[in-house]
Amino acid sequence: MSAVDGPDGELLGRVFLTRVLEPGDETGGRWVRELGVDTVVRRLRERGDPLPGASGKRWAGLLARAERAEPDRDLAVARDAGVRFVGPGTPQWPGQLDDLGDARPLGLWVRGGADLRMWALRSVAVVGARACTEYGAHMAATLSAGLAERGWIVVSGGAYGVDGAAHRGALGAGGATIAVLACGVDRPYPRGHTGLIGRIAEQGLVVGELPPGDHPTPSRFILRNRVIAALTRGTVVVEAAHRSGSLVTARAAQRLGRHTMGVPGPATSGLSAGVHELLRQDAVLVTDAAEVVELVGDMGELAPERRGPVLPRDLLDPAGRQVLAALPGRGTARPEEIALTAQTTPDDAIARLYELRALGYVERHDDGWKLTRQAMTPVRDGPEPR
Repeated sequence: MSAVDGPDGELLGRVFLTRVLEPGDETGGRWVRELGVDTVVRRLRERGDPLPGASGKRWAGLLARAERAEPDRDLAVARDAGVRFVGPGTPQWPGQLDDLGDARPLGLWVRGGADLRMWALRSVAVVGARACTEYGAHMAATLSAGLAERGWIVVSGGAYGVDGAAHRGALGAGGATIAVLACGVDRPYPRGHTGLIGRIAEQGLVVGELPPGDHPTPSRFILRNRVIAALTRGTVVVEAAHRSGSLVTARAAQRLGRHTMGVPGPATSGLSAGVHELLRQDAVLVTDAAEVVELVGDMGELAPERRGPVLPRDLLDPAGRQVLAALPGRGTARPEEIALTAQTTPDDAIARLYELRALGYVERHDDGWKLTRQAMTPVRDGPEPR
């Protein structure tokens, strides 16, 4: 899969700017929106006068960063690591990120074979305390496994505690998960989760705003949370103290008009105090995956655009068509059986099945998958012929 996504000029410009501007920089986002990528890049490369809103000191810092930026090299390093860059307006860009306005990412670095846009259509964030209790880890894993079994993608931050439990719960159920990192996706953080993040990249997706090799900082963790909130249809907080970073994700979700949910804990637990505060405000109390899906599941919003009398497989890329064709006409099949028929790996088959699930072509039943009625009938734009 190519690391290049979109016209070369726009792509290189956005990759260049990921080295210069920090994630969530609204002033930089306004420059890009009002002046365009090419103009902003040219002003930085040519060491022109400061752009509107930049002090002399800040502009000097941006110019110093611009001198060190090498977008061609970043793309080459990314390609070698199996990473691609997805920018706004390209086929895999999740349109809901545009709700962030000028704080929208310049683009996302993506590791893993699945279609980010399709997966984000049916995704829920599960976040919470790093130093969680056994109860918190159990609830995060159980809830995430339940979401995965219902065909939903679990999104979290790849951290210790609740994040790790959420990812493992989804993977353990044979489901799909996305880790949104606050560093380069080729350099997993925390290091203790290198194996987990590698597994997520094989069975799911690892994404981030920062270019290859970049390291996390406290502010980058906080700013990363807005991407988790915007990418998903809702955020569930499992254990959070009053000053937990997961509350930042929940409040960002509220501002963006997303569903915000909390899993209650003991009244005496300081690690549940932040969740309880959310629940006293506008968050909805949930205790299992069924309650989450009841809140966020609006299938009408997920209907694919239909343009003519074509079969469902005609709307898919070749790999997706191959997996769809591997499902039996009746009954269910397990992912490893589908992978064998489609001549692909079980992890790739699972990724494609979740894309097909987002389009409404397949359903998950326990450990197996089956075709929906929609997948067996032509897709039509107008009335049935007489």
